[in-house]
Amino acid sequence: MSSTSENVDDRLSMMPEDILSRILSLMPTKFAVRTSVLSKRWSVSNWIDSAVRLNVCELDICVIQYELPLSVFTCNTLTSLRLELSACDFGGWEFPSTIYLPCLKTLDIVGCNNPQAIHGCCPVLESLSLEVSCNDKQDFVLNIPTLKWLKLNCRSGSSNDVSSLVGASIACWHSKFDFLWADILNKLRGVQNLSIENFQFTSPLPIFTNMKQLELTGTWRHGQITQFLESCPELKILIIDFVDWRDFKKQKPEKSMLIPACMLTNLTTIKFSKCDGDTCDMKFLEYMLWNAQVLKTVTVFAQENLLIEEDPCFCAQVLKIPRASPHCEIRFRTRKLPPPQEFEYDDSDEAEAFY
Repeated sequence: MSSTSENVDDRLSMMPEDILSRILSLMPTKFAVRTSVLSKRWSVSNWIDSAVRLNVCELDICVIQYELPLSVFTCNTLTSLRLELSACDFGGWEFPSTIYLPCLKTLDIVGCNNPQAIHGCCPVLESLSLEVSCNDKQDFVLNIPTLKWLKLNCRSGSSNDVSSLVGASIACWHSKFDFLWADILNKLRGVQNLSIENFQFTSPLPIFTNMKQLELTGTWRHGQITQFLESCPELKILIIDFVDWRDFKKQKPEKSMLIPACMLTNLTTIKFSKCDGDTCDMKFLEYMLWNAQVLKTVTVFAQENLLIEEDPCFCAQVLKIPRASPHCEIRFRTRKLPPPQEFEYDDSDEAEAFY
């Protein structure tokens, strides 16, 4: 910090406590919390405690601090809570031993060391986003029967009662225990919406009887994709990032292996988010177009030079691929920025073509 900033900090620290508290109370919450970190005497804990006692419903905290006032974890009015350590800190949140949030429906934790502490403490929790800190060494168990939406980013874990889940997003970083993630997916077999990232599995997948939308983030091989398709007989929407189909042997439709059931009766929409136009991408598109018999829309996101400048034209190559579905429409869209999370796109700034 510069000498000028240090001088300002010193002057702030010399102000009376009642004046500091009054200044904070007049500021928007996010700016007040951010500013309170700047001064040595502006107590973040005291300020947050005061805010909680005003019966707040939503609280978003991002500070360089391991401990927070107990009132945050025993507030009777909170319905939404987000906790995050500043990016310059490498630790994680430690939940206190006493937690009870009777009205909390949404909980978002970035960097958590003891996620098991929330068991039984949030009786109406519906949405949980949990990023376990990088130094987690022990497995943890989720047992939240009211949960509808789960976002999990960690290396290991397990789950008991998540039968109420409608959707889940799982990022499996550095997992060395395939059976643990197989257990988690088995517990998620009733979800309708699933997003998976960096999942290197060898165990058989469960049958997802209710799955309607599947998002595969990262790079996926032919065998992994087809295994998921075979495990989701009711799948309608497939969203995928990168594909690696170097091991795929091209076969004509009439000579193909057993086609996943969803491709015969339910799969209507495919979004290829990060197409590079290489051989692997063409193999993937050929397989899907050849075999998906009720397909209605295939949206291909590619860089602008691939859609316009390359010769022979990538678009022309894709359009020549035979389609099993007579109603299939192929859309090409430029990929200048990462696409939104939602599947419906209305951004007029993106070029689009329909065929």
